[in-house]
Amino acid sequence: MPSLIEARLIELGLTLPAAPAPAANYVPYVRTGSQLFVSGQISANDEGLIKGRLGETLEVAAGATAARHCGLALIAQAKVALGDLDRIKRVVKLVGFVNSSPEFSDQPEVINGCSDLMVEVFGERGRHARSAVGVTVLPRGVAVEIEAIFEVE
Repeated sequence: MPSLIEARLIELGLTLPAAPAPAANYVPYVRTGSQLFVSGQISANDEGLIKGRLGETLEVAAGATAARHCGLALIAQAKVALGDLDRIKRVVKLVGFVNSSPEFSDQPEVINGCSDLMVEVFGERGRHARSAVGVTVLPRGVAVEIEAIFEVE
């Protein structure tokens, strides 16, 4: 029988990707006490990396979709770390980085793609503190990278 959160994912028609392996000398997550820190997850889907720069090659809606994919990868990493997503007591904080042109200033709307997902999946436990930052480049040319802190049992 699936956990409550996994049942919610099914209800929403969402499938978690395989948890991505680290691309360099770091670990995908660290648990300390009642907190789980998940390393930044870059925007990717079944077709590969979601690349581009907001304000140049991508519109806000495409950026929000890229951020949603980052959120799915964050949840996938949490599942590997915890075994059971019901052990997540709260999404504490998201830190989102958006590959942006100098004049682009809608980073919050882009990161909403991930924030909205967390609330859809975890309900009130998904409401979180957040930062949304514009940067000139991200690894591999991706559009979005997001890291997370979860409170866990």
